[in-house]
Amino acid sequence: MFRLAHISDIHLGPLPDVTYRELASKRMIGYVNWQRNRKSLLQDGVLDAIVSDIRHTGVDHLAITGDLVNLALDGEVALAEKWLETLGPPEDVSVVPGNHDAYVPGAFARISKAWAPWMRSDGFQGPVSRETFPYTRIRGNVALIGVTSARATAPFMATGFFRPQQAARLQQALRLTGEQGLFRVVMIHHPPVRDAVHPHKRLFGITRFQKVIRRCGAELVLHGHSHLPSHHTIPGKDGPVPVIGVAAAGQAPGSHHPVAQWNLFEISGGPGDWSATLTRRSFTGTATGTSQGATTDLRELEHA
Repeated sequence: MFRLAHISDIHLGPLPDVTYRELASKRMIGYVNWQRNRKSLLQDGVLDAIVSDIRHTGVDHLAITGDLVNLALDGEVALAEKWLETLGPPEDVSVVPGNHDAYVPGAFARISKAWAPWMRSDGFQGPVSRETFPYTRIRGNVALIGVTSARATAPFMATGFFRPQQAARLQQALRLTGEQGLFRVVMIHHPPVRDAVHPHKRLFGITRFQKVIRRCGAELVLHGHSHLPSHHTIPGKDGPVPVIGVAAAGQAPGSHHPVAQWNLFEISGGPGDWSATLTRRSFTGTATGTSQGATTDLRELEHA
C-alpha cells in the first residue's frame, strides 16, 4: 500500500519586512489583505499541528499543491525553502506552484530556482522553468505528475493558465506512465473543473486540461486554491477521474473557510483493479490537535 498525504495553500507567515518599492505593485493589495484577514486566520501553529499529524500518521510521500507564500517576496521564498527542508528529503515531497507563488512578474523564476529540488522529474538536474512542467516522479507503483497553472496576473485577479504546450507534455507523461501500469496522480493548483471558484480565480484552459484527461486517463487529480475540502469528477479514458481539493493547511478556526485539513490517500492494487481511499484529517484546536473524518473509497466518489 502507498500512503500519500496532500496539503495546499500554506501561506507561510509572518510576512518579512516590506519596502515601499516592493509594495509599488499588485503586492499592495495582497499586503492589505494579509493585514486585515490572512494574518489572523492563517496561523503557523495550525500548520505545525497539521505537519505533526502527517509525521505521526506516517506517509510515503507528501504532495503540496501551491501557495506556499503570500506576496512572493524574496524573504518569503527563502523562508519557504527552509520550511520545505524541514519536511524531509526532496524526493519525498513534491510541490507545484500556486498563484501567490507567482504573484508578480519575475517571481516564478525565483521560486523555480529556490524550490527546484521539490519540482523536478526523477533524474533531471537541470534548471526548473515553465518548460520543465509537468514533471514526473515515480514512487513504487504511483506516478506523481506536477503541472503548473501559476502565472502573475493583474490586480484583483487570481486566475491560472494551462497552455497548449504544457497540455502536449502532460499528454505524453500520462501516456508513458499509463503504459507502465502506474497509478497516475496529477497535481495542479487551480481546480480544473468549472464553477469550483469565483470567475476571477478560475483556470483558463479547463477544457484543454479535461481533454487530455479524457484522452489519456488518470487515476486521481489533486488541487488547492479554493481552500475547500471538495470533490468533483471529470471524464477519463476508462471512466470518471476523482478531482480532490483540500482546506488551507494553516486555516485557523473562525473563518468562513473550513478549518485546516490534510488528505490521506491509501493506494493499493494494480492496473484495472486499483483501490484508493481518502481520509480527511482536520485541525481541532484541542489538545489532541487533529481529528479524523470518515474514510471514503474513491470509487464511490466516481459515481456520486
